[in-house]
Amino acid sequence: MYLYGFHPVREALRHRPERVERVWVASNRGGRRRREIEDLARQQGVELQTAAPARLDALGQGVHNGFVAEMMEPVEVVPAPEIHAGADPELVVLVEDVQDPRNLGALLRVCEGAGAGRVLIRDRGSAPLSPTVTKTSAGASEWLHVERIPNTAQALKELEERGYWIYGAAAEGKPPWELDLTGKVVLCFGGEQKGLRRLTREHCDELIGLPMRGRVESLNLATAAAAVLYDTVRQRMGSHDREP
Repeated sequence: MYLYGFHPVREALRHRPERVERVWVASNRGGRRRREIEDLARQQGVELQTAAPARLDALGQGVHNGFVAEMMEPVEVVPAPEIHAGADPELVVLVEDVQDPRNLGALLRVCEGAGAGRVLIRDRGSAPLSPTVTKTSAGASEWLHVERIPNTAQALKELEERGYWIYGAAAEGKPPWELDLTGKVVLCFGGEQKGLRRLTREHCDELIGLPMRGRVESLNLATAAAAVLYDTVRQRMGSHDREP
């Protein structure tokens, strides 16, 4: 597996250096960014190779802009003890039918930034965790707890039995600030074309929507997810200060 571009390579060296086998830098690449990558590779003890731009082109797909990291094979499920210390184990995001890898990568970037403890991705109908997803996520997919699941309804049933409340993103739903999104919460996001599946909606305790006050009819997936997730974060941060 390869990561392409300065930001994904830098984040991999910072946060997952044990999974970086080597870093390739184009021979015509200079400046501050090259020095930063070289310094990080040296600090982390990662092999660094200089090669002609054509060599980096041949390593695989993706626009590399002079930087490529060769990674160990990705692990689809990150064991719970390895969840990032800043993540919230009771905040789960479920994703189904997101087919554009750039949309999936952008969504994973939002999930990591908001501190989601787990991200469940329905296997059938969703984009794979490809280099394009990794690059678009700015490396976030490398340290999120991501699980590919075969069946959305079964996963939600198991979470319900463990005390989670299920919320699904839909245009007709209530604004997130009108709902209580503290405690054990699953936020469900559907695909670009049809949104959430019918059975997924039926498992939801409430639907969450964003009021559109301008002329556009909707927001793109990652933008909408960011609005919902960060209002959830706001509520959950405030809940720590409430009287029991």
